[in-house]
Amino acid sequence: MKYKTLIGLEIHVELMTKSKLFCGCSTEFGGEANTHCCPVCLGLPGALPVINKKAVEYCIKAGLAFNCNIAKITKMDRKNYFYPDLVKGYQISQYDVPICSRGYVEIEREGKPKRIRLIRIHVEEDTGKSIHSEKGETLMDFNRSGVPLIEIVTEPDMNSPEEARSFLEKLKATLRYIEVSDCKMEEGSLRCDVNINVVEESTGKKSKIIEMKNINSFKGVVKALEYEEKRHRELLSQGKDTVRETRRWDEIRNETVVMRRKEGVSDYRYFPEPDLVKMEIKGEWIENIRKNFPELPQEKKERFMQEYGLPEYDSEVLTGTKELADFFEKTSKYVDDYKQVSNWIMGDILRRLKDEDMQIEDIRFNPMEFAELLNMVNKGEIGNNIGKKVLKEMFETGQSPKDIVRDKGLIQMNDEEEIKDIVNTVITENPQSVADFKNGKNRAIGFLVGQVMKKTKGKANPQIVNKLILEIIKAK
Repeated sequence: MKYKTLIGLEIHVELMTKSKLFCGCSTEFGGEANTHCCPVCLGLPGALPVINKKAVEYCIKAGLAFNCNIAKITKMDRKNYFYPDLVKGYQISQYDVPICSRGYVEIEREGKPKRIRLIRIHVEEDTGKSIHSEKGETLMDFNRSGVPLIEIVTEPDMNSPEEARSFLEKLKATLRYIEVSDCKMEEGSLRCDVNINVVEESTGKKSKIIEMKNINSFKGVVKALEYEEKRHRELLSQGKDTVRETRRWDEIRNETVVMRRKEGVSDYRYFPEPDLVKMEIKGEWIENIRKNFPELPQEKKERFMQEYGLPEYDSEVLTGTKELADFFEKTSKYVDDYKQVSNWIMGDILRRLKDEDMQIEDIRFNPMEFAELLNMVNKGEIGNNIGKKVLKEMFETGQSPKDIVRDKGLIQMNDEEEIKDIVNTVITENPQSVADFKNGKNRAIGFLVGQVMKKTKGKANPQIVNKLILEIIKAK
């Protein structure tokens, strides 16, 4: 039997405002528990909310980035439900008139563009945080309560876990480009709820939709989806069905676990927030935001291909985050070979960042120092392999390339007479390789070059070494 997977996502994104959605308390991450609180965000009697204009602006900005319609008149609503971290017993959110609606995000699928439709983007307040102690106690930290969020809700347009990953990566990159959120999943700035079910294509029979809450990594999203996709298909193949429920991803057991039966919209008893008036979003405000819009990832990718002559793949990788794109551009101001800059960033730098679980903004050297290293390689002051060793040292110590080369005596040997003596020694010590080369085994040259580089600790100019070996062997 053939099955089709249907995936929809609900993404909660904390906005980078300095104060909360309805009060002046700080949104800074990591403060001492319950120190960023006031009567408003604690929901104390008589405390009245005042909406944060910057949060509304950021929501509009996200809507424009994702091709949404922006409401001219909108309002806030009360979403009523009980949960320990919901201090007021309700959440101020948006129900039937979101700020942004009917947008889309375009991803690549098998080399072709595919649109993932967005139902809505609305603004709401975050909840507090439950902290479970080793003693079995649950403590509450309400510093996060009232921090402004946008919730981005998609249509079930993704048909595989990998499509969901592509969508999330594109979404995250765009949100960081427009500077409305830092999207740090480890700090809870971006959290994802997943809805999934499966259709048996020959009969049209569908499994019931399962929701998975607050998955805090893209890897976790993919693993949870793969698990549920398999579970739904197996149940349908046995003539069974899933139960409409909310589950969570257990990273230790590598499986989803039931949390509770799924609530419906009626369970939340939405009604207009009585303490806040309706909001009018004027066209001039929207146009002013649009006029000051930053360059988006797709625009930057196309510019990199045209301005720097880079292949599409390089441009795609380099514009994956705003910070990486900025690092490339700042380096390229001082290096003429843009492809060389791209190769080193995509190879050595990204590999090291992945191994160390770092971001480009965490490295201990700046683009000018990186450019200095590449120019030393281009001028023949150090060889390519020595350059890679110097880069490794820059990652570890933050020293400038010139200081590392000077302190470790890594300046490239370009004196032909000095290199010639070493080449003669290597040729004398390896008569079999010389004979192999004369018998047509060209790879023997590579071995001899390697021996010279070994004796010079990688400092000899490889072009000069190669030239001298050929000259001396042919003269014999």
